Formats: sequence, structure tokens, C-alpha cells
Amino acid sequence: MADTPPISQNDLDKLMSDDDGLEQDWGDPGPAVAAPGADLGGGPESGHFGPPPVTGDGASRPLDFILDIPLEISVELGRARMVINDLLQLGQGSVIELMKLAGEPLEIFVNGKLVARGEVVVVNEKFGVRVTDIVSPMERVKSLG
Repeated sequence: MADTPPISQNDLDKLMSDDDGLEQDWGDPGPAVAAPGADLGGGPESGHFGPPPVTGDGASRPLDFILDIPLEISVELGRARMVINDLLQLGQGSVIELMKLAGEPLEIFVNGKLVARGEVVVVNEKFGVRVTDIVSPMERVKSLG
């Protein structure tokens, strides 16, 4: 082990003191521990972490880059299970009985994940779905398993 002189108490005090100039060089580091949900302000561009800045219309600027990502939305009227022989017997005018009662809400999927339920509406001679219920986060977790 190399012979290093011990650090004197004066040197330790100087290193630990507040007048070492670090805050001038590096800026105010902010609170050591913030309360949960505390607004540290500034946003990513200021070097501080915290809630993202909000524009006048209420939209967060950091999320703008995901707003143009296309998603596949599908609506499920019902399901049926049949053997191949029955499937091959289907022809024009055949009726497939679904495992859903008339009047039950349709299921709305986004990228294959259940997110809402709704009812059929007709808009300008096209079918549409009116959202009647948004799936809770707990129900979404249950549907994954």
C-alpha cells in the first residue's frame, strides 16, 4: 500500500463546506428527496425531471411524437365454435349462432386488447360503435392472463 499522508481535519472541513463553488459551476441540484407527486418543474429541456410541460390546449408536448402512430381497432360482435365439417357445410344464407345474447354490448379491441364496450349505431348509412363503457385497468390486467 502506498504511503499517503492522512487528510487533515481542515482539509475535510474545506471539502464538506458549502462555499466550495460547486453550486456555481453545476447549478442548484434541487431537493435531495422530493415528496411524491412534487413538481420539480422545468421539464426535460431544463435538465430537471418532473411532470411534462403542458401546452395551452392541455396536451403534453413530450407525447406529441406518438400521436401519429396507427392503431388497429376492431369490434367483436360475438364468437362461435364449430368443427371443420360444420364449417365446410356453410353456404350463402347459412346462419352462425354466436355465443352472445342479443342486446349485449360489443367488445372494442385496440391492437387485440380489450379496451371498451359499446353498441351498434348507424352513421351516414355506415355502421359505427358508440362507446358505452371503458374497461377498467384491473379488468385489462385480468384479460391478459
